Amino acid sequence: MPSYAAVLRPPHARRTFGAALIGRLSYGTVSLSLVLAVKDASGSFALAGTAMALFGATSVCLSPARAALVDRYGPRRALIPMAGCYAALLLVLAAATRHPGTSPPLIAALAVAAGAGTPPLGPTMRTLWRRLVPGRELLQSAYSLDGVAEELLHVAGPLLVGALVICAAPSVGVAVSALLVLAGTLAMVTSPVAADPHRESAGSPPGGLRPAGPEAGPYATGPAGVGPRWPRQPVVVAAGVGLALGGVDLLVVADAGQHGQPGAVAWVLAALSGGSVAGGLVNGAVAWRAPARLRLALLAAGLGLTLAGAGLAPDLPVLAAAAALAGLFVAPALTTAYLIADESAAPNARTRAGAWVNTAVNAGSTGGTAAVGVLVGRVPLALCFALVAAPALLSAASALPVLPGRIRISRLRINRLRISRRRRGLRRRAGAGSGART
Repeated sequence: MPSYAAVLRPPHARRTFGAALIGRLSYGTVSLSLVLAVKDASGSFALAGTAMALFGATSVCLSPARAALVDRYGPRRALIPMAGCYAALLLVLAAATRHPGTSPPLIAALAVAAGAGTPPLGPTMRTLWRRLVPGRELLQSAYSLDGVAEELLHVAGPLLVGALVICAAPSVGVAVSALLVLAGTLAMVTSPVAADPHRESAGSPPGGLRPAGPEAGPYATGPAGVGPRWPRQPVVVAAGVGLALGGVDLLVVADAGQHGQPGAVAWVLAALSGGSVAGGLVNGAVAWRAPARLRLALLAAGLGLTLAGAGLAPDLPVLAAAAALAGLFVAPALTTAYLIADESAAPNARTRAGAWVNTAVNAGSTGGTAAVGVLVGRVPLALCFALVAAPALLSAASALPVLPGRIRISRLRINRLRISRRRRGLRRRAGAGSGART
């Protein structure tokens, strides 16, 4: 497998990836900043939660539509106005929450409008990776590096907000989020690699061709006049992983409360993130021989089984160890889902395919948190962990129907090989017999 240094070696790779990370850091800072700013301005946790829910819902639900604009018009023509409007709305939100007394309906409307315009920087960067690096192996390493960096941004974002609120109002965090996304987007789309929306990497088939038939994957083009369908298997697995992860966060809080150590929540969740980072780095450094769809099913099953076992942890150190073990499956599962969606998509629909996976993860996480919020306190925690693990286990089964066909093909090949050997043996015997008679 190529090294991670080889991923960043192609021309414009470091510039494009670094710019995308600056813009995506905004998504790690805006959530906490918005909640704190609305709470500071209104004094209401209910309004803060409602504003964040509206912002997140519009951002997640409209992600494939925004990604379709990037596929159609290219990163430059689509992302620049999108990022400009999004940043402007965040700045208006920052000004509206700067002082108390802002109308709650106005805050809610601004949150909805800002969420609707969130630029799809993650899906766009994964599309640009295909243009930057040649070959499937290097693309797998690039996706793993991208996933690990995204995981670290989700950790660094709240830390940055925590440092900001020490010396400034929470609304400053919202304004900083606007500046980050605007600067990162402009730097990314002005990279030469973002100029041609239909450019392919050196390792891609000529003319953007892709295999037909069963090898074309689930993101096949429909009848004439009908757009490509969403990639079923990676989306289903990503939703199962998101449901599991969204529920685990709240279960860790409940478990730590039962043990009388609420401060340990940060350590357990840090162990989960650390395991995910380690798993992502290993995933990108190994030349896997198993098919990607089979790997995705096994990774989702491993996550589900580990989370189910975490419910039996007798204390928080054991729970942290189980969380770290579960994390080993998270980044590889999501990276593999993105890779399958990208490989099975038409060249003019790759950003949308990645956005569907991204939407599934985020929507699943939100649904998992809501479901566990209803269960905690009514169902034993061990059973809650098992229920949280169920979506990951069930989603793993979405890849298994492919296996019987592969097994049948393998058996058919083995039988043909045996028949061929028998025929050769019979021919040799017949030749030896005729020679003796002669």
